[in-house]
Amino acid sequence: MSFSDALTRLASAQKSAKGAPAYSRFVNRKLGRVLAAASYVAGLTPNQVTGISALFTFSGIALIALADPALWVGVAVCLALVVGYAFDAADGQLARLRGGGSKSGEYLDHMVDALKISSLHSAVAISFYRFFDLDHAAYLLIPVGFTVVAAVMFFGMILKDLLARAHRASTGAAAPVQAPSTLRSLLVIPTDYGLLCVAFLLLGFKDVFLPLYTLIFAGNLLFLLAASVKWFREVGALDAAPAEPQRVGV
Repeated sequence: MSFSDALTRLASAQKSAKGAPAYSRFVNRKLGRVLAAASYVAGLTPNQVTGISALFTFSGIALIALADPALWVGVAVCLALVVGYAFDAADGQLARLRGGGSKSGEYLDHMVDALKISSLHSAVAISFYRFFDLDHAAYLLIPVGFTVVAAVMFFGMILKDLLARAHRASTGAAAPVQAPSTLRSLLVIPTDYGLLCVAFLLLGFKDVFLPLYTLIFAGNLLFLLAASVKWFREVGALDAAPAEPQRVGV
């Protein structure tokens, strides 16, 4: 299969865009599609693509913690995180192109994501402590809080989806179909990991990056507070759903 053929097949093998923030939906998935097609032609496996994603991502995270913020550092961090995120979108698309993913591949992908979420904001805390001339030590609580919010949000989304999938498997219920909303994608952009990646372009401008990072954290915190209530109600609705009728033997 040629690169163009793979790209064409991937265009019709995308997962639902429901709930996806704007950058992830309109930019990252398209970048991931190109990388998935190239990876297929190169003979890479989804797990190898996950490894490439991790290499770029954690190189960028290490740079945040180790390098004194400057213009070139911000550009390098942004590029590393953006490329890593694009490969993160590519591994699942490559798996679908190859006929379906594996449980071990899904596990590896989620474990890398969980490590990325925690270590990214920990690296920001280290950068704040080492290189930012903070007026108050309390500013260090912002990346600490962001670590908690990001980890809880990731776990909540994954767990809600797993519970819904288990419920559908036990009852035979069909997955809900809902058209993606462009307006919603724009409204939830503060929660977009892609936006955070791009924000690191300004890492070298400390007086700009600190308030921007704080605003993104506040947006994520507010979203988590609202989403947690919504997710709890959705999971509660699964309890109220009728159970699968028992089959009576003949």
